[in-house]
Amino acid sequence: MTRVPAGARLLTAPLLVLLAACVLLGGAGRAQAVGYRYWSFWERGGNAWTYATQGPSTSRPADGDVQGFRFAVSEDSSDATKPRGSADFATICAGTPARDGQKRVALVLDFGTAADAPSGERPPAGRTACARVPGDATTADALAAVAGPLRYDTNALLCAIAGYPAKGCGEQVTSGQDRAPAKGTDHKGQASAKNTAHHGPSVGLLAGAAAVAVLGAAAVWQARRRRG
Repeated sequence: MTRVPAGARLLTAPLLVLLAACVLLGGAGRAQAVGYRYWSFWERGGNAWTYATQGPSTSRPADGDVQGFRFAVSEDSSDATKPRGSADFATICAGTPARDGQKRVALVLDFGTAADAPSGERPPAGRTACARVPGDATTADALAAVAGPLRYDTNALLCAIAGYPAKGCGEQVTSGQDRAPAKGTDHKGQASAKNTAHHGPSVGLLAGAAAVAVLGAAAVWQARRRRG
């Protein structure tokens, strides 16, 4: 039977502690994956929504087009949440007759859920609108005609539609930060206990650090016992 040198045995415990730290803290980092709270922009083709390839300030829809906006938290366009509700042009623009030199754009506005709302705010009910605008108007022009006030940041990023949200613009949101219902509401908009935002280290990170400390203490005790 091969005998392990004493020095190698003493190195084993610290190595295990280091590996455990990497696993635990790495897992805690994944739990803090960052997303963004913002208005996403969509185009309707047939019965499906597709993420727009242009921004609303450069997109120039044609008469009869359906476009949508959804406020939500997502990491990127691949997991962005689509607008809900009716997206039929004939229904949305039924009361808006065509006019020469103008076009009609159907808009679906989904203000999202209480879970994605900024702290202290409650999303308005979703709605549709038919914007009748000049033939060369952009989506931003159509939006301003029926869903003001709009708010943009210094980089021309759309921050608010119809005044929602009142503040913030494309801010980063971690998995446990500011992603709770607005104060006084639960996920269905009903009365509930006051919610508290979490801005400190995550529970997973603290638990991982505590576990590493325990393992480290055990390794030191074991090493001392062997030397004794």
